[in-house]
Amino acid sequence: MEHCTPEDHVTDARRQALYAWASAYVIAHKNIQPQQQLTVVSGDASFRRYFRLHHANGSFIAVDAPPDKENSRPFVAIAQALFAHGVKVPEVIAADFDLGFMLLSDFGDVLLRPCLTDDSVDGLYRLAMTELVHLQSCSAPTDYALPPYDHAKLMTEMALFKDWFVAQYLGLTLNDDEITLIESTCQQIADAVGQQPVVFVHRDYHSRNLMVLPDGGMGVIDFQDAVTGAITYDLVSLLRDAYVEWPTAQVQAWVEDFRQLLQANGQITHVNSEQFLQWFDWMGAQRHLKVVGIFARLSLRDGKHGYLNDIPLVFKYLLDEIKGYAVLQPFYQWVVTKIVPPYLQKNPQAVSYLAAHRV
Repeated sequence: MEHCTPEDHVTDARRQALYAWASAYVIAHKNIQPQQQLTVVSGDASFRRYFRLHHANGSFIAVDAPPDKENSRPFVAIAQALFAHGVKVPEVIAADFDLGFMLLSDFGDVLLRPCLTDDSVDGLYRLAMTELVHLQSCSAPTDYALPPYDHAKLMTEMALFKDWFVAQYLGLTLNDDEITLIESTCQQIADAVGQQPVVFVHRDYHSRNLMVLPDGGMGVIDFQDAVTGAITYDLVSLLRDAYVEWPTAQVQAWVEDFRQLLQANGQITHVNSEQFLQWFDWMGAQRHLKVVGIFARLSLRDGKHGYLNDIPLVFKYLLDEIKGYAVLQPFYQWVVTKIVPPYLQKNPQAVSYLAAHRV
């Protein structure tokens, strides 16, 4: 007999309560009789869980977001703003913030990631970039103030690299000069990112949060952490995806395509290709310092060890982004000398990613 912990009983109780709540809503407000149980769709890096509520003519997505762990108000406010703007996001059909339950329209199961092949990627990424340009022009929700992705936030995020990846995961103790080098580099990056135009930022716009819809459109999910921030942030998430890598020349061509899309839509003016690519690289350095730290934290703090497998590619992105800029050379040389060797000692399988960045 399978052993059940008290936490399992709580989880089962919440699932049953979610089914009762969602069923009552669709019976009362949609005149729909649902099937007798929820089926699991997925979980993610948060405490949210997603289920499918089937009925004779289709299905809904029922979301369990425990209110003591997840605040669903931003999700609903942002979803409604994007939906009203015409961005392809799930419609929020019902929500109970006290219970931590939501009912959404169902986008199906076709994530962008498994659809990407050498033949399909160009067309799909162009579709995703067109949707992103539209998303960036969305006005902030009227009932929720999008947090600013400001200098302080950028710095706090980059500190995750030092605090969780270097200190906690690698177990390294840094001296004062090393701490000063990290902090001064992060200051330079945050200052540079702060010069970019500010737009609506999804904040995790990549192939696992985009869906290919039955009508061929590009659906957008997992947007609840949206902020106002730099115009290249979501482009970095898409083109330097933690879960799939494309050749540098192809990525740079897409960056230029996106610059031209922005220019055609009047969202940037007088920004040449070289400047926009530098914006993209420096924004990438900020994001990837953060993501390496977050993946380490997800393993060490939350027991989600699978994210460690995604560090090598993200670490490679970071080093690729900072290597070509003279002012970032001291930091680059320090990472290559002091951080890459102990990381490879702990993860020898990552050598293929970091071969170009070894002493």
